[in-house]
Amino acid sequence: MMRLRRPPWWALLLTAAGAALFVYLGVWQLHRADYKEALLRRYAASVSAVPQDFAGVAMRPPADMFPRVRVRGHYLLDRIYLLDNPHHDHRGGVEVFVPFAVEGETSLLLVDAGFLHAGTRGTTPALPPLPKAETTLQGLYVPPPPVGFEMGGNALARQTRWPKESIFLDPTELAADLGRPLFPRVLALDADPASGYIRQHSLELSMTPARHRAYAFQWFSFALAAAAILLVLNRDKRHRSP
Repeated sequence: MMRLRRPPWWALLLTAAGAALFVYLGVWQLHRADYKEALLRRYAASVSAVPQDFAGVAMRPPADMFPRVRVRGHYLLDRIYLLDNPHHDHRGGVEVFVPFAVEGETSLLLVDAGFLHAGTRGTTPALPPLPKAETTLQGLYVPPPPVGFEMGGNALARQTRWPKESIFLDPTELAADLGRPLFPRVLALDADPASGYIRQHSLELSMTPARHRAYAFQWFSFALAAAAILLVLNRDKRHRSP
């Protein structure tokens, strides 16, 4: 039977503090996983919800909710933006975003019209037509696509022809490019096979629930490892069982 020496007080303190920290981080990751799963459930439920008037949520959308809305106005078809690099069915292409002038509003609503596969040899695909006249749109009012570091700075400001293309669409840069303010969220249009656009929208998460749980397992493992290391380092090697 393994016998243990009494560890020094500082070793006990460091091990207890470290293990407590690791357990805390593991529990926090589990809570984040539950929160992300709740977000995904709310997003899925919103797809089939009854549309509400856009004016009720336009400037102050409910936090962590994705209202399905109905809005009337007209597209600015000479100001189309293409978000490069998204993938559907493991094929590259572009997501098409079009500013939409809402009736009676100064701010523009950025509309996610859908995805288009890249043309042959990666060329920009032909854009299916969108309504020129005033029209009513329906879809989910969702956060804008995530942004990141773009080498060379604002790609939109350097382009003079439309549609403009970029690997990120920063709302601040878009508003400056359009010369008008934008609503805080984006309208992801309902699916319409006749439109010519692929509208398989999903909630973009920085980390999935499964990944949060994997990190939680890692932190709990660290807590066990800290306790195991304390035991191993404090074995009394002078006493051995016969």
